[in-house]
Amino acid sequence: MERIHYNIPIEATLEVIGGKWKALILCHLKSGKMRFSELQKSIPQITKKMLTQQLRELESDGIINRYVYHQIPPKVEYSLSDTGESLREILDKMCAWGENRINNQT
Repeated sequence: MERIHYNIPIEATLEVIGGKWKALILCHLKSGKMRFSELQKSIPQITKKMLTQQLRELESDGIINRYVYHQIPPKVEYSLSDTGESLREILDKMCAWGENRINNQT
């Protein structure tokens, strides 16, 4: 596998969690396992197709775990992987920064 060259390290972070939806998904998963429908209700602006795509990318990058329960009807849960857990501090700081920004708007 060819090693990717980044100009600055944040590019590597943004490649994995950048964009409009991934950080939101990860913030919701910080509180624990969630089913697809729960995530969809938590982020009402996201389409089913986009949520599916973003979850697949996060899973492919090793940021989340996808657990399928073999039952009828099928049940799938998503959670942060160990690598995803390593983003917790970053996500917490992003949330705190956003909350501070909201509270200081005039």
